Amino acid sequence: MAIRIPALAESQIGPRARLRLLTWTTLLIVLILSALVWPAEARRFPEGWNLGLRGPVDAFQNWTVANRASSPIFTLFFDPLRGGIDASLRLVENWLLGLSWLSVLAIIGLLGYLGTGIRLALLCVGGLLLAGLFGLWEPSMQTLALMSCAVSLSLLCGIPLGIAAGLSPPFESRLRPLLDAMQTMPAFVYLAPVLLFFGIARAPAVVATLIYALPPIIRLTSMGIRQADPSAVEAARAFGATPRQLLLRVQMPLALPEIMAGVNQTIMMSLSMVVIAAMIGAGGLGREVLVALQRLNVGQALEAGLVIVALAIILDRLSAALGRIDLAAPPETVRRDVLAGWPARAFATRQDNPARVQNLQRFARVINAVLLLAIIIAADAALFHLGSFPADWRISLRGPANAAVAWARDNLYQIGGLPIGTGPLSDTLTIYLLNPGRNLLLDWLPWPAVILAVAGAGYAAGKWGLAAICASGMLLIGLLGMWTPSMDTLSQVLIMVLISVAIAVPLGVLSSQSPATRAVLRPVLDFLQTVPAFVYLVPVIMLVNIGRVPGLIAAVLYAVPPGIKLTELGLSQVPAETVEAARSFGATRAQIMLRVQLPLALPAIMLAVNQMIMMVLAMVIIAGLVGGAGLGLEVVIGLGKNQTGRGIESGIAIVIIAIIFDRITQAWAAYRDG
Repeated sequence: MAIRIPALAESQIGPRARLRLLTWTTLLIVLILSALVWPAEARRFPEGWNLGLRGPVDAFQNWTVANRASSPIFTLFFDPLRGGIDASLRLVENWLLGLSWLSVLAIIGLLGYLGTGIRLALLCVGGLLLAGLFGLWEPSMQTLALMSCAVSLSLLCGIPLGIAAGLSPPFESRLRPLLDAMQTMPAFVYLAPVLLFFGIARAPAVVATLIYALPPIIRLTSMGIRQADPSAVEAARAFGATPRQLLLRVQMPLALPEIMAGVNQTIMMSLSMVVIAAMIGAGGLGREVLVALQRLNVGQALEAGLVIVALAIILDRLSAALGRIDLAAPPETVRRDVLAGWPARAFATRQDNPARVQNLQRFARVINAVLLLAIIIAADAALFHLGSFPADWRISLRGPANAAVAWARDNLYQIGGLPIGTGPLSDTLTIYLLNPGRNLLLDWLPWPAVILAVAGAGYAAGKWGLAAICASGMLLIGLLGMWTPSMDTLSQVLIMVLISVAIAVPLGVLSSQSPATRAVLRPVLDFLQTVPAFVYLVPVIMLVNIGRVPGLIAAVLYAVPPGIKLTELGLSQVPAETVEAARSFGATRAQIMLRVQLPLALPAIMLAVNQMIMMVLAMVIIAGLVGGAGLGLEVVIGLGKNQTGRGIESGIAIVIIAIIFDRITQAWAAYRDG
């Protein structure tokens, strides 16, 4: 007798969902059969199928080395450019180091006071005082100088390009793939060509930081120009405004919030490069972290990391606060405080031109701040001669931090002779997760089956076009000669993402329902997002030894914060009336979460998964530095042995994997949202 499926069940499973279920079932059967019948010796990608990109890249590298001193492209372009960047960097650094510590604190404090008031001023001063008390005043000034040059160059290049992209859709569409590559390509990959063109010094560090930090300001400026209020633009055009007047007086002022958000993101991304920049001679706080990593000195790394976190918080709050200042606000709406009065306001009242009076009153606080700052610097130079931060003002975390990690290493590696502790945990992760995942993709599944599986995931998330993109990307990885390390990296990324999702989504749900949990998690998440990954790599290495596990742990720590925040944000944006309606029908709290809030927040959760994947991929290279295999190790070897072609091939493979994951998760989120 045939079994009838109830009509309600049929209505709940649409044709598209049934087709996807059939696709996954067929794909699973094909994968199992291919793993059983495919010859073992032919399961890896054929080594003879290679595009040979490495050879031409290495040949170009050799030509560059041989012709650096004579080629016009170096003598007339790269060398003068390097000299100009280095001179600018030295000028800013000498100025910061030439100022006394009191003058620097006065500058940063006054900026904070202009932004939002005394609380931000105290935060800024306290953060810089921390650098001095840790004995890191000079490295902090070097890092600020590097950031100042990199951010200035990023804004000089990025804002005009963003304006051009916002005004010209064809130009924006041509620029987008380049920006995607700049954001997904690991910084270690383009360190090799940057060193090739600019040599080893601080100038290439500025250039590498510029490449990494440029995309946000371009994207956000372009978005601001495109999203300027159409009615305001049309009104200005109707009154006969020229394109230049329209841009400068209408579109740019309306796009200012987005542009300032781009400035904020550029500053944050520049600061995240300080450790990597130190690897090619930048110095500063990044060098302190690198030296600590080499010596496994947890306390030294922690102090430098905390100062980097402090600088990140200061610059984030300052850029956000200064970006909120409305320069077009009338004088009567400007905040009144001690900087808003005499002498600037008294001088303004003596002017005859009403427009000049209004402008002087509006900018009275800025004028008075500049005057006060000039007085402080002059008095400091003439009377106090304070110079650098006092050497005897010190607090230290090195001793307690090193002692704590040493105790954990000696007592937590294996507890009481039992199979528990960091050592058994590392062995368990390696034997039961990392090794089987790698063996599945390399030794059990044939390479065509892996390509088919990725293409099937693309089809299930989107349509045939996405499936074709996924299959082409995987085939290109094989043709680059990077199949084996790519499968190792892919297996690690999948495991890292699964662990990150298993941690982040429940914590995000709990945080959305519990203000106390949210208050506890917030400082922890801020710390994990701002502290360089190299800092917490040191204690992880000491607890679990060199290998793939430290990279896994570091990647999870790096990826979990955005996952928690985006999950919490998605749940908090579920309409309150929808939740109240479910509650009025008698739904329990668990039913409301499982059947109302989570389904409605699924697009945001998929975005969280997307961001966690990107964060994990960003840690691939750092995992390679601490013994992780795969593409990260290939990039590190290419950089260390001056094999630019090897590094470029590995970097392209990482970008392809990032693009595939990004497109699949975005398509799945859009499908669920629709």
